[in-house]
Amino acid sequence: AGGAGSGGAARLAARAALRVGAGLVTLAPPAAAMAEHALPPDALMRRAVDDADALAQLSSDRRGMALCIGPGCGVTRAAALLDAVRAAARPTVLDADALTALAKAPGALPPDCVLTPHGGEFARLFPDLADQLSTDTPSRPKPTILLEAARRIGAVIVLKGPDTVIADPQGQVAIHSDPQIPWLATAGSGDVLAGIITGLLARGLPAFDAACLGVRLHGAVARRHGPGLIADDLIDGLAPVIAEWDG
Repeated sequence: AGGAGSGGAARLAARAALRVGAGLVTLAPPAAAMAEHALPPDALMRRAVDDADALAQLSSDRRGMALCIGPGCGVTRAAALLDAVRAAARPTVLDADALTALAKAPGALPPDCVLTPHGGEFARLFPDLADQLSTDTPSRPKPTILLEAARRIGAVIVLKGPDTVIADPQGQVAIHSDPQIPWLATAGSGDVLAGIITGLLARGLPAFDAACLGVRLHGAVARRHGPGLIADDLIDGLAPVIAEWDG
């Protein structure tokens, strides 16, 4: 999580990870912002992480773990923590500010890493590929362009939009297209998706599978809820959708 006044995005992601079945979720803001996170749900753990050394110590716990960095983090803080995230070598979701930090300081990523950019963040990471996507008549299909991006960066990419495309470096690609849920374009929706995918990674799903299932769950909850959706509704709606699918 980021500094004071920007904790909502991280809490959305953390609550989503809990709801999707991560056994234990820890919010890690700077010490100065800890008081802001003393809010329900009580199931969330809190631990101050001020710098890369503190994150490295937290990541030294060898129990099953996945990391999520970016929602509400702040670009400067994300950049300062990025090397520790890489060194942790755990399944990781990079979202929001972490994607901007990565665009400024590219490098190797952890195994089972998922990037969840919207169009603008994708353009920062892959300006030449974004130019191809921005034309009315792209020279190549969107999935082909996403596959190239995934191979370049060595991670699963979820390019969010009404036709979300998911691609991995090994050549797998999936499309989730549902133009009938425009209300999913609401503040915090992407933070919830990042948390869902992180929770699925923590449960042991491979990165591509976690990304695909996360996008499906995200869309299914939005369809079930209908217009008037806010990001908190996505989290509250996960349990009935999961129960329905399990049945």
